[in-house]
Amino acid sequence: MDEPRRQNIRTFRDLIAWQKGIQLTLLVYKFTRTFPDEERYGLISQMRRSAVSVPANVAEGFGRGRNAEFIRYVEISRGSLFELQTHGEVARQLGLLRDELQADFCALADEEDRIISGLLRGLKNRANRS
Repeated sequence: MDEPRRQNIRTFRDLIAWQKGIQLTLLVYKFTRTFPDEERYGLISQMRRSAVSVPANVAEGFGRGRNAEFIRYVEISRGSLFELQTHGEVARQLGLLRDELQADFCALADEEDRIISGLLRGLKNRANRS
């Protein structure tokens, strides 16, 4: 991250990766409410846990205070995002996810992937300059 931009980031809540992760989590909670009860301990639980893990790991990494730790936790966040996208595909193929929600989910998940990838690039570039 360049210096002027970093000055605007005071807490993890200022990170776009965290903000979009929260939006994605809320969307997942919204549409999993419509899943059948038999999925309570299956897809509902798996999707919600992986969704919450995306912003939670961004926040935890930010709080660690060291660039290397931040990178590691953002990488974990990205892994959770990929897990969530896989669960979403399973839900779609099972007919549990309506088309309009699938489109919203995919668009937001793809946006989050681009944001996290950019954050990782910036953190790694900063580490290489040190």
